[in-house]
Amino acid sequence: MRRLLLKTVLLPLALATASAAVFAQDNFKVMIGANPGGGYDQTGRGIGKAMQEAGVAGSITYENKGGAGGTIGLAQFANASKGDPNAMIVVGAIMVGAIVQNKPPITLNDATPVARLLAEYNVFVVPANSPLKTMKDVVEQMKKDPGSVKWGGGSKGSVDHVSVAMIAREAGVDATKINYVPFKGGGEATAAVLGGHITVGTSGLAEFEEFIKTGKMRAIGVTAPNRIRGSDIPTLVEQGINVSIGNWRGVYGAPGITPAQRQKLVEAVSKATKTKSWAETLANNKWNSALMTGDDFGKFVDDDTARLRALMLKLGML
Repeated sequence: MRRLLLKTVLLPLALATASAAVFAQDNFKVMIGANPGGGYDQTGRGIGKAMQEAGVAGSITYENKGGAGGTIGLAQFANASKGDPNAMIVVGAIMVGAIVQNKPPITLNDATPVARLLAEYNVFVVPANSPLKTMKDVVEQMKKDPGSVKWGGGSKGSVDHVSVAMIAREAGVDATKINYVPFKGGGEATAAVLGGHITVGTSGLAEFEEFIKTGKMRAIGVTAPNRIRGSDIPTLVEQGINVSIGNWRGVYGAPGITPAQRQKLVEAVSKATKTKSWAETLANNKWNSALMTGDDFGKFVDDDTARLRALMLKLGML
């Protein structure tokens, strides 16, 4: 009778514990260090949807926390998610640049590298009614009066900002004198271009493509070394501006997770990248797959941080 009583008491507890464990594995939280509507947001929600399709996640909750190139969201993530094996944050070259320039107290060293997901190049656009028809026109105006060209893109120190500084340097203009306006997300940059509040906007092609196709924006250049497949936007290089720079995005896990927990995240994300859903996300956004995981990804981020720091020093941005 005593054994039967113990089984009666312990079995529901064991089942409850097992159910809690399954529930914990099935529910993921994704921090997106940017406002809705931009590349970070599309990456986070795209990989989340793919994880569900792959059967490695039952549900996903998302939180957008824009500002300072994603470092505000990173600080919140690092402080609130310690040891959580199901928490992730979207990271990328924009965040690395913001860390290099702003030197925040919390950096990517305070989180756990999981996977690089994609690579992309930026496009430059002007409003449809702009008198500036080409990037050459923009450069010529910038040479006459650097402050008269108002550039808009991601946070200061981002790939967006660095690419503009590189264009200025190629044109013989002091990069510290460029008029650059940072935005918290691609949606804000898009609104600024459409409203005529900035002279030139820059972001990933997917964020502007709809407005380029409908004639509300004019694309005048892309930072790729060669033209993007299926696009007739001229590269900066072919316009005589020797500037080519790429962007990347990926995900990090929470600080304090175990190697085994990180490996589970790596496997879950890797499985998600093999889904039809993720393939469609890449195609729809003109992104290139660039999967790299674990320690290899961590080393890549360290190297990219050093490269961006050296480039910013050269451009006078630090």
